[in-house]
Amino acid sequence: MFRYTRYMKPILIFRHWVTEGPGYLAEVLDRNGLPWRLVAIDEGEPVPATLEQASALVFMGGPMSVNDRLAWVEQELRLIRAAHESGMPVLGHCLGGQLIAKALGGGVTKNPVREIGWLPVSPVRNAVAAEWLRGLPPTFDVFHWHGETFSLPAQATLILKGETCAHQGFAIGNLLALQCHVEMTEDLVRTWTTGEPAELAQTTATVQSAATMTTALPERIEGLHAIADRLYGRWLQPLFFVKNG
Repeated sequence: MFRYTRYMKPILIFRHWVTEGPGYLAEVLDRNGLPWRLVAIDEGEPVPATLEQASALVFMGGPMSVNDRLAWVEQELRLIRAAHESGMPVLGHCLGGQLIAKALGGGVTKNPVREIGWLPVSPVRNAVAAEWLRGLPPTFDVFHWHGETFSLPAQATLILKGETCAHQGFAIGNLLALQCHVEMTEDLVRTWTTGEPAELAQTTATVQSAATMTTALPERIEGLHAIADRLYGRWLQPLFFVKNG
C-alpha cells in the first residue's frame, strides 16, 4: 500500500495544454499549504517514470483524445495504474478523467452531444456519492467543454450524472475522475471563450455562446468553487495526514 511520510512530497499536476492549468485547484492547495509541482506536458516535459517524487497525481484537460497515438498518453496511463495499485490519490478533470477511466479498463467514446458551457449535473443516490458530495443540492451547474465521454471501470462507482452526458464523475477509493470542469476561474472561462471561436460558431442546447458563458460570471464561479471545495476537500483528506503526520 501507499505509505505516507512525515515530509510531504509534491502533488504532481499534469498540464496537457497551455490554457488548461490547475486554476482554482492551485488556490486550494496553496491555501492549505500543500506542495505541488506542474508537469508541463504541453512544453515537452517528460512523464515521470515512477511515483517516487509524488504524494498524489492530478491530470488536467486538453483538446486531444486519450485514443490519440501520443507517447505521453501511454506513459500517463501506466502511471495512473501504478498510483491506483499503491493507493495514491489520483484526480482527473475532463481529459484527465478520461485518462483515469481508460487506465483502469473503461472506454472513451464520442458523447451523443458536445457539452460546452454551464450545464446541470446531479449527485447519484449511493453511499459513495454521499461521501463525496454531502451537503450539495440535488442539481447544480458546473462548467463543461468536451465531445467525448468515459465508461465506468469495473470497480468504479458513479457519483455524478448529467442529462446529456450520463457519466460526469466516478470514484474508486482515493481516486476521483470528473468529466466536467470544477477547476475553472473567471480568467480561465474568459480565455477559453475567446480562444476557441470555431467551436462556438453554432450554438445548440448544449453548446453555449461566449456571451452566455460569461453572463453573471462572478456569481457562477462562486457557486462552482463551493462545489469544488467539497470535492477537493474529500480528495485531499488523505494528504492532510501527510502534511501533519
